[in-house]
Amino acid sequence: MFRILVLLVVIAVIVVVILGVTRRVRAAVAGGVKHEPVADSPREILKRRYAAGEIDEDEYLRRMSGLSQDW
Repeated sequence: MFRILVLLVVIAVIVVVILGVTRRVRAAVAGGVKHEPVADSPREILKRRYAAGEIDEDEYLRRMSGLSQDW
């Protein structure tokens, strides 16, 4: 009976170790892959364009004002 209990404990420890290693490997692989957002909001696109210098401050403020209005 004692041998069966020891065997079950050893098997449980092995399973826990394998699961831990698997999680770390998956996390490392997933951490290296950069996922692009599916769709940016119009405000985020506008902020990015302003930061990149594609539009000036007046254009940025005008368009932000337009996005703030309820139609």
